[in-house]
Amino acid sequence: MSLAVELIGLFAGFLGVIAWIPQIREVWIEKSHEGISLPTFFLISFALILWLIYGLLIMSYSIIIANIAALICILMVILGVLKIRNFEI
Repeated sequence: MSLAVELIGLFAGFLGVIAWIPQIREVWIEKSHEGISLPTFFLISFALILWLIYGLLIMSYSIIIANIAALICILMVILGVLKIRNFEI
C-alpha cells in the first residue's frame, strides 16, 4: 500500500478517535450515562475487532492503529458507564 493511502487512513482514523472524546468526557467528567446503550457499544467493539483483524491480515498500519485507538476509546466509555451504573468490573 502506498504511503499516501496509509496517510489518508491514519487521518481518517484520527478523526474517528477524536469523535469519541465528547462521549468519554460525558461519561468520565460529567458522570452522565443516560442514552448510552451498552449492547450497541459492545457491537461496535466487535466490529472494530474484526476491522483490526482485517488490518492485521492485510498489514495496513492505518487500519491497525485506528482500530486499536478506537477500541481504547470505546473501552473507556464502557468502563465508565459500568462504574457509574455500579456494576462490578
